[in-house]
Amino acid sequence: MAKIHYIYDTESCKYVRDERSTSDIILNTMMFLSVTIGLSVGLILLYTNYFESPKELLLRNDVREIEFEIAELELRINTLNTVLADLTYRDDRVYRVVLGAEPIDKSIREAGVGGSARYDDIRKKQFAHKEAIIKLSESIDKLRRKVYIESKSHDEIVQLAVSKEKLFAAIPAIQPISKNKYTLTSGFGNRFDPITHIFGPHPGIDFAAPSGTPIYATADGVVDVTEIAFTGYGKKVEIDHGYGYRTRYAHMNAFIVKVGQSVKRGELIGYVGSTGHSTAPHVHYEVFINRAQVNPIYYFFNDLNPTEYAKIIELASVENQSMGM
Repeated sequence: MAKIHYIYDTESCKYVRDERSTSDIILNTMMFLSVTIGLSVGLILLYTNYFESPKELLLRNDVREIEFEIAELELRINTLNTVLADLTYRDDRVYRVVLGAEPIDKSIREAGVGGSARYDDIRKKQFAHKEAIIKLSESIDKLRRKVYIESKSHDEIVQLAVSKEKLFAAIPAIQPISKNKYTLTSGFGNRFDPITHIFGPHPGIDFAAPSGTPIYATADGVVDVTEIAFTGYGKKVEIDHGYGYRTRYAHMNAFIVKVGQSVKRGELIGYVGSTGHSTAPHVHYEVFINRAQVNPIYYFFNDLNPTEYAKIIELASVENQSMGM
């Protein structure tokens, strides 16, 4: 037996029998369900459009972190490029100028790192910030190439510096006798020979000093001549310094080096004497560059101040009598 339903009539303020049919009830129920579903869908759409799910929040945070890291990497690359640019400037404008080398051509430093297909594997992938990743990769590859070129340049500079150091050591840059222990009696050029009484070329400088005064090598090198003679240069030593430089020390009382011996600038090689074609104790000193005799006075820059150098230039320029060959 079907249950009888009563509803409250607001007009009569009484409970009256519900006379609605089954179809009306079903229709009302369907309308209620439709409204409920509509509201539910609206709420879901509202939530999804204005509120992120935990997974979306996590992904968004990951994307922001990636964007931050990309920005940081770009900043570091820019900083490294600035540092590298400073190294490049000093390489080309300072180190190579000092060492007498040509700067590296700009086209070599700015050369590319490959064709456009180099990053195709990245372009084929589908992910956010793809172009930023490609740009970052290009910057890193360019920086890597520049660093490689600069490292090779520095290797070359080191070799140039080592070679330059050896060259500087090979230049006869000091006097063969300690200053204040000699008198410069005859310079380079035409002089009067006290023995032959002929006015002619004097291919070196005469340093008069007491017999036995130490004589020093004026540059690094290898002794390749030691000779004893009763005429001419008397007892003499010749040193090959390399790079075309050569020195000769003559009229020595004695020498303490032998052929093949390596010597350093300032190393003792013998003593002042008056052997050979000589009138008094002195050392006759000559300098050769590529087998040509040159004025030794131009190389005394390591142990003389400007005033002392000007004085020795003045003394060496006087056309006086030599003390021997």
